[in-house]
Amino acid sequence: MKILMVLTSHDKLGDTGIKTGFWLEELAAPYYTFKDAGADIVLASPAGGQPPLDPKSNEPAFQTEMTHRFEADEQAIAQLASTIRLDSISQSDFDAVFYPGGHGPLWDLAEDKTSIALIESFLAAEKLVALVCHAPGVLRHVKNAQGNPLVQGKKVTGFANTEEDAVGLTDIVPFLVEDELKSLGGIYSKGEDWGSYVVQDGLLITGQNPGSSARAAEVQLAQLNGQK
Repeated sequence: MKILMVLTSHDKLGDTGIKTGFWLEELAAPYYTFKDAGADIVLASPAGGQPPLDPKSNEPAFQTEMTHRFEADEQAIAQLASTIRLDSISQSDFDAVFYPGGHGPLWDLAEDKTSIALIESFLAAEKLVALVCHAPGVLRHVKNAQGNPLVQGKKVTGFANTEEDAVGLTDIVPFLVEDELKSLGGIYSKGEDWGSYVVQDGLLITGQNPGSSARAAEVQLAQLNGQK
């Protein structure tokens, strides 16, 4: 089993001067869900190399058993430092794709034509696509086979407006994930703020927030094992 994980290369919150990037838990928890199941994991990003870590995600309040495990894993750290450029990736080499969030993806991956085409190719090949927290916003320009927004008529979740408001970035992000998914015709639902909440609709798996990342990976893994 070979799984692609796609990370952001964007490191700035608009013009605030505040650093952003990917959220550590949303990489670490799925990474070990897949690794402990024997999967081969490839990390990729638009620019390749070391993707930016949102420094806030590594503050004590947001550290977890899995983030500690990742930071103590020399092999994982080395793999993260040398992500593969997204434009060199072929869907045919993988069984599924997983997008961790963080605010960074709203600026680069949401508009990245390579990422958009890659997600469309995974779905066309009937392969599972999972995205958590802000990463469901990456679907904003992804189309289905009929040329309509992918999320139109699909059950989805993603970082809630109330959660964005709680972190004080509602007026800084380029768009709100909840609003965007709804405007595209997605059947959006959410659980409690910061709780684990995952929705699956066919090949598409979405998780609401950092606390949903492990569960999203577990759902994807269960589906992969069921497809064998």
